[in-house]
Amino acid sequence: MPTKKIFISGYAKLPKGITATEMYSVIAVGLLVNANSGEIIDADCTLVTSVAKNFFRNCVIGENLNQVEAIEKMFIDGYFGSARKAIISAMRTCADKYRQVIVEGKPEVDQE
Repeated sequence: MPTKKIFISGYAKLPKGITATEMYSVIAVGLLVNANSGEIIDADCTLVTSVAKNFFRNCVIGENLNQVEAIEKMFIDGYFGSARKAIISAMRTCADKYRQVIVEGKPEVDQE
């Protein structure tokens, strides 16, 4: 049976005075997730430098949204950029959305 993949995004406000805030007012995190297991297959974010983006991807790909606390710990222990709290908040949002969509069966629909 092929893996069902879903896309989940999360956003969080960035702190003032950092380069990313000059370009964006929020950090956006996008995750391609195995819907059956919660494993993160691919990821991207709106951090400015390629080193920061690569660090983010290396931390989250292969991790599981069902264990978001372990992902948060990687950023607490290893990411010392100013956007750390925003990244963690955006990842929590993604984990919450995953639970709503998959576990609770309540897809979030944007109202336009």
